[in-house]
Amino acid sequence: MQVQVISSVNEASSAHFVHKTAIIIDVLRATSSIITALATGSSGVVPVETVMDARAAQKDGDLLCGERFCKKIPGFDLGNSPDEFLMNSVKDRRVILTTTNGTRAIHKSTRADYVLVAALLNASACAKAAIDLRRDVVILCAGSHDEFAIEDGLCAGLLLAKMQATCTSELTMDDFGLAMLSLYQNRSNEIKETIRSGATGKRLVKLGMGRDIDICAEVDAYSQVPRLQTNGDMLICSCY
Repeated sequence: MQVQVISSVNEASSAHFVHKTAIIIDVLRATSSIITALATGSSGVVPVETVMDARAAQKDGDLLCGERFCKKIPGFDLGNSPDEFLMNSVKDRRVILTTTNGTRAIHKSTRADYVLVAALLNASACAKAAIDLRRDVVILCAGSHDEFAIEDGLCAGLLLAKMQATCTSELTMDDFGLAMLSLYQNRSNEIKETIRSGATGKRLVKLGMGRDIDICAEVDAYSQVPRLQTNGDMLICSCY
């Protein structure tokens, strides 16, 4: 099995994903929020690219959620904080979500045979799901402000470590994947500190959202693996 790791959403093209399993990572915070919403009972998360798309997709009972540059979009029910999904009831409700990078990365990967949503929160379960699907894998780190984000790289490295431990055949990875595996191996005991020292972590702390880092830095808190599916003309994440 071959694994490629892409450093940010701007580095990806749809051709990267054909006939493969895509794993989308946006630790701070889109994929962490999607996983948390589904783990706490949401009936599904609809990732959309724009605020206009989000408003158009909303139906009665749906929660309109999202952020731009870490801040909740005016008029929306919730932002893009996993803490908000823990504190507010999303059980049996559909979440319409738009974010600066994460939902854009999901849409960019739609030519893949399978699209899985990963974060530190579900790394082991997602690694196993990817192995079970028996396709070559592309891991897309969403990044932040169109650049690589260290928290996504840490998560990619963790996924690679878990895939190595699970895969019964040879697992080969590209140079960037090898670098992310080394990053994780060197920082595995300092995950939260590493995330806080990154650009996005510093931005969230400055905005008073440090608790989101604590939540998103948890490893294997959930066994749910969101998987992108088509429902009519709409994409929706539900549990694998």
